[in-house]
Amino acid sequence: MQFREDINGLRAIAVIAVVLFHFNSSWMPGGFAGVDVFFVISGFLMTGIIFKGLEQEKFSILRFYVARANRIIPALSLLCFILLIFGWFYISPIDYEALGIHAASSMSFLSNIVYWRESGYFDVSSHEKWLLHTWSLSVEWQFYIIYPLVLVMLHKLISLRAIKLTILIGTILGFLFCVLATYKWSEAAYYLLPTRAWEMMIGGVAYLYPFNIKEKQKIPIEWTGITLIFGSYFLITKDTPWPGYLAILPVFGSFLVIQAQRNNSLITSNIIFNKLGSWSYSIYLWHWLIVVAISYFSLSRVYIYPGILISVLLGFLSYKYVEKINFRNDYNSLFSYLKCKPLYMGLFIVTLGSVTFIKDGFIYLSSPEYQSLIYNAQSSPFRNKCNIKEYRAPAESCEYFGRNISWATLGDSHSIEIAYALAEKLKLDNIGLKQFSFSGCRISYKEAENFGKCAKWYNETVDYILNKDKIKNVVFNHRFTGSFFWGEPINYPEHSDSKITDEIVRMTKHMDELIFKLALKKDNVYIFYPIPELQRNINQLIGVASRTESSLVNILGTDLDWYKERNKYIISHFDNSNYPSNVHFIKPQDAFCDEKYCYAVRDSIPLYFDDDHPSILGAAKLVGLIKEE
Repeated sequence: MQFREDINGLRAIAVIAVVLFHFNSSWMPGGFAGVDVFFVISGFLMTGIIFKGLEQEKFSILRFYVARANRIIPALSLLCFILLIFGWFYISPIDYEALGIHAASSMSFLSNIVYWRESGYFDVSSHEKWLLHTWSLSVEWQFYIIYPLVLVMLHKLISLRAIKLTILIGTILGFLFCVLATYKWSEAAYYLLPTRAWEMMIGGVAYLYPFNIKEKQKIPIEWTGITLIFGSYFLITKDTPWPGYLAILPVFGSFLVIQAQRNNSLITSNIIFNKLGSWSYSIYLWHWLIVVAISYFSLSRVYIYPGILISVLLGFLSYKYVEKINFRNDYNSLFSYLKCKPLYMGLFIVTLGSVTFIKDGFIYLSSPEYQSLIYNAQSSPFRNKCNIKEYRAPAESCEYFGRNISWATLGDSHSIEIAYALAEKLKLDNIGLKQFSFSGCRISYKEAENFGKCAKWYNETVDYILNKDKIKNVVFNHRFTGSFFWGEPINYPEHSDSKITDEIVRMTKHMDELIFKLALKKDNVYIFYPIPELQRNINQLIGVASRTESSLVNILGTDLDWYKERNKYIISHFDNSNYPSNVHFIKPQDAFCDEKYCYAVRDSIPLYFDDDHPSILGAAKLVGLIKEE
């Protein structure tokens, strides 16, 4: 295929957006849509290669796979190898274990599935995953495997013209499925191929159905496309359901830029964008490591600026000395393909990563104190089973241990370990507990179903609890500040400027009505004040303490004053409330904090299993406060 400067410039537009978003999302709130631009470009180029081969009756699937391996694997394997070496010296064993499986899944192009099963792309924990960005490479590679196989099989059955029409129809159906899936299975839709394939297929449509336009018509088409792309970069945010219907903005915008075919464009054909476009793959690979390093080692945000420059420099070096290596991709026989060198690079990284994972990050080389803390920083064994992320009928919620179900817990994911620890206490008296928890669920009592994905569940659950006479005691716990203001403590010790909106006032009013109703119908209602949050994952805090040979008996989390300031809205509301006498307040700071600090580890007990959820042992301390009531 003839080299096109405009496509190289489009790559630059994509990678610049992704880099700026990752280093500082406020610069370009929708910059993550640059990945969608990459997908369209890949689909265009791959369709061109495949159809050219099919038209000439000389397309080889194996040769196609090897060419893709030669392009993608060398730079990626070098990145993973350097990370694994670096991690041996500077990353805690628990994070090194995760790096091992992430490296292996990245090189086997299954990382999108791994990350889908772990958490969301925009979670705070995403900045602890050194290879998170490889999810998009896995999606592309999965497309590379399936797409040519399907086209070759279709070529044996129908004409090329019919195949082109099939791709066009498949693109439209794929988009419709993407819209549906984004709202029904949001996390899966973000990471998995079925909801992303249409973006690459529309690139194929651009190749198969090129616009026949005059030169003067190309400029408005190109600028319309660029406007759609940049519109998505600035109008879309991480709170936008993605990919969803709005993905049409960057995707169709890329489609139009490709169709314009302007090799003399000021935007896409200038020398700077063409250089950045050439280096874009390697820039994409290396920039995320620097983003994570700044977060992981708690470096000043000032490092963002040299970090961007270093990303470009590493991208250039990787392009020049790795990407430009001319590996052979034309072999004479089936067995001669075993000589493909990038294949062995990938196998080496998969092996190295798998061993690292199997050996638990070589944690056995650490001190017994470190190992004990990591081992005990555990979540509830029923977390995955009992904490829901999609609607489930309240009656189907988990019941713990005792036959007499007279207790219930209601809240978001921060109530899970509390439910488990409380159930462990209650079972001694053969008393049971029913857990009602929905991950990331805001306080949704009396809210409409479109308020959030848990609103229907929340109101049905409240009705279930109120009407279940056997339930006598209710424990109410949310991540209140997060529920009201959405904020994360990522800039500790700074505070975000949280405004009290009409929505927050309404939610608070409804919460009070809920508490009064529960108090009227039940013997006791126990309300937890906010559980202190950590500035970063407890495993990292333990790792830092171990690496610097600091005490592992007590590891600081945050200042108590910071905790009070961050949660001042809900603390003030509870302090000044006038609930019935059977409503009891539980203050986690009594167990997790002293007069000055809140702790991640206290008296050799890890109080969390991540950066904000209590561990089983931490929850047991919180449950002890309920017992005292």
